[in-house]
Amino acid sequence: MIGVLPVFVDQAKIYVKAGDGGNGAVAFRREKYVPMGGPAGGDGGRGGNVVLVADEGLSTLMDFKYKRHYKAARGEHGQGKNMHGRGGEDLLIRVPCGTVVKDADSGEVIADLTEPGQSAIVARGGRGGRGNARFASPTRRAPSFAEKGEPGEEKWLVLELKLLADVGLVGFPNAGKSTLISRLSAARPKIADYPFTTLVPNLGVVRMPDGDGFVIADIPGLIEGAHQGAGLGHEFLRHIERTRVLVFVLDVAETEGRDVCDDFRVLLHELQQYNLGLASRPRILAANKMDIEAAPDKLEKLRQSFPEEEIFPISAVTGEGIEPLLQRLYHLVRVTPLREPQEKERVIHRFYEEKPFHIEVVDGVFVVTGDRIEKLVAMTDLNNEEALERFQRVVERMGLEEALRDKGIKPGDLVRIRDFEFEYVE
Repeated sequence: MIGVLPVFVDQAKIYVKAGDGGNGAVAFRREKYVPMGGPAGGDGGRGGNVVLVADEGLSTLMDFKYKRHYKAARGEHGQGKNMHGRGGEDLLIRVPCGTVVKDADSGEVIADLTEPGQSAIVARGGRGGRGNARFASPTRRAPSFAEKGEPGEEKWLVLELKLLADVGLVGFPNAGKSTLISRLSAARPKIADYPFTTLVPNLGVVRMPDGDGFVIADIPGLIEGAHQGAGLGHEFLRHIERTRVLVFVLDVAETEGRDVCDDFRVLLHELQQYNLGLASRPRILAANKMDIEAAPDKLEKLRQSFPEEEIFPISAVTGEGIEPLLQRLYHLVRVTPLREPQEKERVIHRFYEEKPFHIEVVDGVFVVTGDRIEKLVAMTDLNNEEALERFQRVVERMGLEEALRDKGIKPGDLVRIRDFEFEYVE
């Protein structure tokens, strides 16, 4: 019979596209007995946002393995009689609690969703284009143009799931972490006598007699060099970042031929290399496999080498020493404050650009980039003469012509903004 391994997906990459704004309408009021009714084109509706929502009912990012593209609804177009288009519905994407959302290109953290129901807008819908009624003025009483809808934001996102556990078990493969978590909690992980039994993190809930409790996580075995990608540790070290207390599960029987003191030094070094803050967290050394004959001598060696460490001799197999360890963990969890996600300090804040555009000469073409000017092009009906005249006035106020001259442009040179290309004329 072939066993099926549990699938745990803790990282995913997805593409999100917010809805475009609806186009403004070009219309005129035509009613009997209403002379010179004037423009009456309504505005387009705003495009829908893409929103991520933390859902406590989800535990992995498995769903994003099969669907990676998400697009919100666009806004409806404006209509005559000053009727505005309806806004597009927001697209809600549910993710597990503990999901960190990063911009795939820049690596910047956009959101860190830790609480059930917490949400974040990761792509904003474009605003609706204004209808021709918006452009009426004493000098332009019958404008025959309207704005197109603003394009919605689009981007690739990286989702990373970090388990929300109070206590994290770390140790070398086959040190007894899975057996210990099965003793401490209701979790029943797969256990065997070969290395790398744990291929996915296991979560267990520890219930105390008073009804209170805490969550404990068994992190897949680390090996030397894990912080650089060796073994399985690199994939799951991120889950240790959120824990309040760390338990180093050490094999004092040295059944794999390793030295228990060296094991602790290597594990501590790997955590420090991955995140310096981990070394300062409350920690306990669980000296496991005390039921083995040679274990007491190794335990004494461990105590002499690390007199400042809090060491609990246990046997995850027989249950020896489990109760004192459990009581100590419960006390540490209660007195140790919950750690705020560090990523919150690096959440992106969006500001208007200091300059509305940037100019770069590429193969003789003056390429103009910048959010404001690119959105202006996207929202202008370039086939409409009146709209094109307005576009020219706006970019002139931005200082584009002067900036092009400073860059050395000459009559006949090409200028490109997004997909719009034109020949420069004095």
